[in-house]
This record gives sequence, C-alpha cells and structure tokens, in this order.
Amino acid sequence: MEKHPAIRAHDLRKTFKLSAKQRQLERSHERTKTAVDGLSFQVEAGEIYGLLGPNGAGKTTTLRMLAALIRPDAGDAFVEGVSVVGDAMEVRRRIGFLTSELKLEDAFSPDYLFDFFSALRHVDPAVRDARKRALFERFGIDRFAHTKVADLSTGMKQKTSLAVSVAHDPSVVIFDEPTNGLDVLTAKTVTDFLLELRAQGKTVLLSTHIFSLVEKVCDRVGVVIDGRMAACGTLAEVAGERSLEDAFFDLYAACAKEA
Repeated sequence: MEKHPAIRAHDLRKTFKLSAKQRQLERSHERTKTAVDGLSFQVEAGEIYGLLGPNGAGKTTTLRMLAALIRPDAGDAFVEGVSVVGDAMEVRRRIGFLTSELKLEDAFSPDYLFDFFSALRHVDPAVRDARKRALFERFGIDRFAHTKVADLSTGMKQKTSLAVSVAHDPSVVIFDEPTNGLDVLTAKTVTDFLLELRAQGKTVLLSTHIFSLVEKVCDRVGVVIDGRMAACGTLAEVAGERSLEDAFFDLYAACAKEA
C-alpha cells in the first residue's frame, strides 16, 4: 500500500474580490487580493508542523482550503491521500479543525455541543460518552458541562471548542492560531495538548504568529509571507544559529526588497 504524507499542499492559489470598504482598509485600488499564491508544502504523519507568518499572510486561507471549507482557485491539497478538490466530504471526515471563526452558540452547554458534533460525525454514543468524560476532565470542562456558553470564560470557551473539534478522535488535526488571545494558563493547557496529540501519533498542522509556540512544539515550520512560502524545514534549517524571530525578520526584509 502506497504511503502518503499526512498533508500535501501543491501550488495552492486563492484570490478574493475586495469590496469598496475592503479596498479602503487595504489602502489599495485593486479589486482583488491574492491571499495564497502558489503555496506548496507537506506534513509527515505524526509530526507537528507550524505555518508561521504575520496577520494577512494567507495562513487562515490556506488552512481553510486544507480543511475543504473553501475551494482553491488552482492547485490541490491531499489529506492522507484524499484530494480536497476531488472529495471534500471525505477530507472533512478525516480531520479535526479548530478556528477562531468557530463560534459556539451561547444558548447551549458544552455537554450538548459535544453530543451534537459527535452525532454529526456518527460517533457511537458509548464511545462519545467515554471520550467526553476524558476530554472534559482533561480540560476542566466537567465542572461547567451544563453551563451555557454565554456564561463561560474566554479560556473555557476555547477549551470547549478544542474538545468539540477532536470529538471524533481524528488522525489529522488542523488548528488556526490555537493560543491567540488566551491567558497564559489556558495557552499552556492548549500547548500541552498539542504535544499530547503528537505523542498519540496524531498529525498536527497549526498556524501562528507566535515564535515561542513554534519553538516549543513544532518539528518543522513553514514561513509564509504574502501568500508564498519564504522558507520551510526544521527550526535549525530555517533559523540556523539565529533565533527564529531574527530569522523571520530577515526573511521578511528580503521578501519586501523583492516585492
């Protein structure tokens, strides 16, 4: 049986039309913006791979294409050998996806939401209940299981979103800025969980603009600037003797000169 990378992106491209308001915010007269411009990389099974870049670099758009939530204009990507263009439903079945755009309904409780998303994934009720107990205890959600989302703290909402996103025990998990805006305690909980997922043999792809998170958890990193891959490899290959932060700003300056 042929072995595939867990994730392979090949020449992904995505362009969006800009409204008049967006053009004003972008300070541009262009009617379109190329968010992702020929991006290629691959993530091996069982590793944590980080997409590092500033806001607006195209990281979120890339992850949304990989999660088969939006279709690329050109190129393709494969999750465990399955094309996001050719079989989006199967890709969605195989992955867990966490994004800040996932808004939990205020009127529902973590317990209800976990059951709801498990049902969408066709998780057996006995398996669901065992997994819910383990995840809720792991994140301290058990004490708030029947509290409305509207009454939860920001950190507890993020933990609930995290638990819901892996309710079906996916082999590939994709996280968009998983620690963004969190207090240090909740951020550590999330970071520790990323390492636990790798220890379980899961494949993790995350986007972030936080250098320390990449340095702590990622096996390899891809630096994305203006929708293109500026550098990729292990931390040592990308940064050399420099800090990751210094290497990033050198890459950023080099890309700015080429623009």
